[in-house]
Amino acid sequence: MRFLYYDKIENIEKGKSITGVKTFTLSEEFLRGHFKKKALVPGVIYIEAMAQLLGWLVIYSHDFNLSAVMSLVEDVTVSPLLRPGFKAEIHGEIISTSRRDSLGRAWITADGETIAAMDRIIYSHVHKVDPEALRALFSYYSGII
Repeated sequence: MRFLYYDKIENIEKGKSITGVKTFTLSEEFLRGHFKKKALVPGVIYIEAMAQLLGWLVIYSHDFNLSAVMSLVEDVTVSPLLRPGFKAEIHGEIISTSRRDSLGRAWITADGETIAAMDRIIYSHVHKVDPEALRALFSYYSGII
């Protein structure tokens, strides 16, 4: 089973930035049997949402000729008590990229307030990929292309 932590990509600028949205609902699979008295969105879900979206930006920026594997996350902040039922905007930027790896940062806002941020995320690049298969996955999961 694949878990996507964004609903759609709204904007993507090759080599620069990406923006997507996610509506966190009470019916999310990760909430089942978790926090029985008061449903809360776990902070790790925000981290994964930012990582997924920024990872697609890295792959897209390199013309689908590599896969991006998250290898380091630093300076993460998340709001601890967010209940399901809100729409979040996920933002990501590539700070630098090379043949070997990419450095980026990402943040999530809800109602204009930052609820989560990663000041530094590094992706290692894997070059043994099928570009057409990656392009098809990107198209399927993003609705773009």
